[in-house]
Amino acid sequence: MSDSSTGSAGAIKAIDKQSVHQICSGQVVLSLATAVKELVENSIDAGATNVDVKLKDNGIELVEVSDNGKGVEEENFEGLTLKHHTSKLRDFSDLIHVETFGFRGEALSSLCALSDLNVVTCHESAQIGARLVYDHDGRLSQRVPHPRQHGTTVTLQKLFSTLPVRHKEFQRNIKKEYSKMIFVLQSYCIISTGVRITCTNQMGQGKRTTVLCTSGSNSMRDNIGAVFGPKQLQSLIPFQQISPNESTKEDYGLSGVDVPKDLFSIDGFVSQADHGVGRSATDRQFFFINKRPCDPVKVSKLVNEVYHMYNRHQYPFVALNITVASDCVDVNVTPDKRQILLQEEKLLLAILKSSLIAMFETGVNKISLSHITPTITNLGRPIERSAGSEDQDTHSVSEALTDNVPPKTSFNLAGLKEAFSKHQLPGTGSKHHKAACAGPSQKKMFSFVSSSKKMTDIIKSSTSFSAVSSIKKSTVCLAKYKSTFDGDAEDSGAANQNSAEDDAEILHENSSESVLYPTTHETDVKAETIDEPVCEKFWSSTTLLPERKSELSEDRFSSPEAKRARHEAEPLAESCLVDSKNKNASLQMDSPTSIKKKTALLQFSLQELSKKMQRLKAQKTENNDQEPKYRLFRAKINPGENQSAEDELKKEISKDMFKDMEIIGQFNLGFIITKLKSDLFIIDQHATDEKYNFEMLQQNTVLKGQRLIVPQHLHLPAISETVLMENLEIFRKNGFDFLIDEDGQVMQRVKLVSLPTSKNWTFGPGDIEELIFMLSDSPGVMCRPSRVRQMFASRACRKSVMVGTALNTSEMKKLVLHMGEIEQPWNCPHGRPTMRHLANLNMVSQD
Repeated sequence: MSDSSTGSAGAIKAIDKQSVHQICSGQVVLSLATAVKELVENSIDAGATNVDVKLKDNGIELVEVSDNGKGVEEENFEGLTLKHHTSKLRDFSDLIHVETFGFRGEALSSLCALSDLNVVTCHESAQIGARLVYDHDGRLSQRVPHPRQHGTTVTLQKLFSTLPVRHKEFQRNIKKEYSKMIFVLQSYCIISTGVRITCTNQMGQGKRTTVLCTSGSNSMRDNIGAVFGPKQLQSLIPFQQISPNESTKEDYGLSGVDVPKDLFSIDGFVSQADHGVGRSATDRQFFFINKRPCDPVKVSKLVNEVYHMYNRHQYPFVALNITVASDCVDVNVTPDKRQILLQEEKLLLAILKSSLIAMFETGVNKISLSHITPTITNLGRPIERSAGSEDQDTHSVSEALTDNVPPKTSFNLAGLKEAFSKHQLPGTGSKHHKAACAGPSQKKMFSFVSSSKKMTDIIKSSTSFSAVSSIKKSTVCLAKYKSTFDGDAEDSGAANQNSAEDDAEILHENSSESVLYPTTHETDVKAETIDEPVCEKFWSSTTLLPERKSELSEDRFSSPEAKRARHEAEPLAESCLVDSKNKNASLQMDSPTSIKKKTALLQFSLQELSKKMQRLKAQKTENNDQEPKYRLFRAKINPGENQSAEDELKKEISKDMFKDMEIIGQFNLGFIITKLKSDLFIIDQHATDEKYNFEMLQQNTVLKGQRLIVPQHLHLPAISETVLMENLEIFRKNGFDFLIDEDGQVMQRVKLVSLPTSKNWTFGPGDIEELIFMLSDSPGVMCRPSRVRQMFASRACRKSVMVGTALNTSEMKKLVLHMGEIEQPWNCPHGRPTMRHLANLNMVSQD
């Protein structure tokens, strides 16, 4: 390295210890959740059976964690908060066998650098406790005796106050930080059997409210019920581990490989795969490795994929603890120890997949038969039936439905299919059964078809008669047309009555001819009604079109000989029709008259026109000079490029540009062509109107609630109750109303008194839980449950401009202006794109 470069960069020196301490501390404790997690882990490692977490103002002002563990010995007071001072490790080899949550000695030291930390502790061998105050470097600055029972209390005040930027960001996003902290604390509440964990929060000078509370049970199931309520327990099934089958091993490349047995032991609970039992999000999925909460991405993905095989619209509740030898795990990957590396991870995934599929298979494909008692096997029994015996059909069906069998409450679909395949005979069995179940109306149809088949021989033998009859019909029809050109049209009621009379008389007079046409369709009968001269004044020249249509349909169904005879008669019919038109032309046409046309002189100057053209050309050149010389839009109109096209529109088109768009016209009665400078855009008229109507419904609609006769207990967890009480106005706009008892016990403070209803749409507690989940991520932001959005999307679709509707310029301009008034104008609620770039006129050749 040259001297000049060395001099400009400065000499390489060691960073002072205080700066190193502050830099590293900011990397260890990143959030409120991390701070609380480290303190709770210290309490559990100390053997505590009661851990109490107290927050003030969601953790901005104060975080306090107290326990009844062993306490801190007096000789460890100095090194309690020093960097990398710990009692868990002596050298690196001890890391393999570590079984405690903490082992690096970084947490308390980092918390000293980020907040004001003091400790009150009393060791189990001491007579009196001590209050210890530490500075930001982790050195003990004050020590005074303090009365306390055995255990330790750690207090953090003004967290992140030493990092101004992070402190401001922490205060701004405190509700999100608080929600994440509760989720992390829930995982420790579930897995820490035999430990009672309580979390309370106090806002300002208000009352302290309980957020989480467990009873210290030795069962994971009891802890889940304490955290999420007894309702959650009703949908859980215990995890049952089985060895992976050969097909699953092959999927993970384990076939033929000698894999270790009994390496993993998995226990826990998963929600059932029935529809409506799961959740709308992954907010209750907890994974543990050797009772350490972690985030195994592949394991989580696999569990959700298998669950979606049976319930594709929801996510499961998951609480799984994976026990494995400590030398097969590396927990020292990230500062928060949430990322863990495993040996034989493919074997773990294979075990999980096989076990989950086996669990879900036994619970799905069950059909309740509480109201159906007949046996299923009778449905597949072949029914003996003689030809023409309708009574036997009815008797056999009733016999099949009244056999005495023991009633069953449920049966498996796989068994049902097997029963059908065994008892169903090919050919006659299914046909006879269908005939028996068809009823009397179906019997009449069969007899009609059979009689039609018997008459086919008569039709074939009477082709000459049918040809003569068709010629007769044509000539009579022509005479009819000739007499009707002078007639006036009557109302439709009289026409229907006259046509009905004609049908009756024709069927009476031409009974001999109808024998020759047993399969004549309805259109043939209508064509013959013209033969009777009852309604001469009604028929006009407009009846030519239906007549020709009926003849076309008659051609389609008549025999080839009849078609040939009818086509030979067509020239004669056309000549007669032309003669009749010529004879009556004088009666229908007016005599020629002279029309006086008004004329007006228009001023026109070729010079003015040329000047105007030059001005337009100069203006176009000026506009082209101002525009950028590169292509703004490169994405094609292709489903595979929807995302890139949308990103381009977001980047280049702002809301105020829509009012500057020029309407070119409407294309194919479904799309609007607009122009902005030299760019042409195509806009889907239905999709853009639907998105505007949808957002207006989202913003302005207040759903009306239906009062319940008896208030309903929701049994919400404490954190969910808190989120609900903080966002009551948003729930009221969605049609939900509650009865709040702030002094009540946890999970009983909120009662539902009103549910939203809208026509055929009904809502329930599942929508409340979804809203709580959305508000925990975005507190105070107006949001709607997914089913409410579906309802709004359906209504917006029905009230929008449809494809095929012709629009004038003002209507098209209105739709384009609406796009500038909504937040996301690029897709309709159903995902259909509203607008795409069509072409750039500068790129089009002038030739």
